Amino acid sequence: MNGVVIKTTGKRYTVKTEVGDIVQSRLKGKFRIAGIKSTNPIVVGDKVEVVQESELWMIVKLHDRKNHILRKSVNLSKQTHIIAANIDQAILMITLDSPVTTTGFIDRFLVAANAYGVEVVLLFNKVDLLNDELKFQQEKLKKVYEKIGYTCFSTSVINDDLSQIKELMKGKVNMISGHSGVGKSTLINKLQPDLDINTKEVSDTHQQGQHTTTFSELHELDFGASIIDTPGIRGFGLVELEVAELGSYFPEFFKLKSQCKFHNCIHKNEPHCAVKSALENGEIAESRYKNYLNMLVEEEEHFRTNNY
Repeated sequence: MNGVVIKTTGKRYTVKTEVGDIVQSRLKGKFRIAGIKSTNPIVVGDKVEVVQESELWMIVKLHDRKNHILRKSVNLSKQTHIIAANIDQAILMITLDSPVTTTGFIDRFLVAANAYGVEVVLLFNKVDLLNDELKFQQEKLKKVYEKIGYTCFSTSVINDDLSQIKELMKGKVNMISGHSGVGKSTLINKLQPDLDINTKEVSDTHQQGQHTTTFSELHELDFGASIIDTPGIRGFGLVELEVAELGSYFPEFFKLKSQCKFHNCIHKNEPHCAVKSALENGEIAESRYKNYLNMLVEEEEHFRTNNY
């Protein structure tokens, strides 16, 4: 019987079957070592085949994924962690204060999503808590990403009407992501109050949120959308990217690539680089280029470490 994984907790998986039953399942022993290198071979959003063996349900097949988002595991830097699969849209929640979301984190997330074919909406939250200077910075940052082509919203999830966001989510599987404390659980509770997901305050000492979601879970919402709630992410390590490909995942760089003198230009030290010219002319944001260089250095170091 086919189904969709709606929750993962360690080695146990909650699956909603095609007939609407919710069953607890485990992986077949051999399946766990079938060459899947990530720390979590089955993730929320996966379409699977399950069979009942006495009182247990077993996952015996993983169907092909439309897409997924993955990052380097926190404690095992050589292994990867898949966040979710079969996503129609990722909503990255961003706050400029309590906690601070850096452009480095935003751009890493966008590169990973772009690399695996996932559309992203940027949701700037907690606008009601910003002073005038931070409001100015947020609007400036919002314009950077809107110019590139990303859909952006500024809101206070607690106070504002979310009808526009609901409309954007309808008919889609939406993955909600961001640092702990940016308001993911608050957003979901506002969209569907009966879910009553736990929320916590941001730590004053470290300006970081406390993890209230410790595992990923898929919820079906009353207005015709599905939402994947994911644990807060502090860092986002990129995986499986080639140095020469990195610029292709920055849309504004990709548009200019054909204008570079050298076809294999990586927009670093090469002469007659269209991307660097656009940077000098103010057509590309300095933060984007700086974050690109930081990622490029990491990927070059990764290449040297693994090939020499």
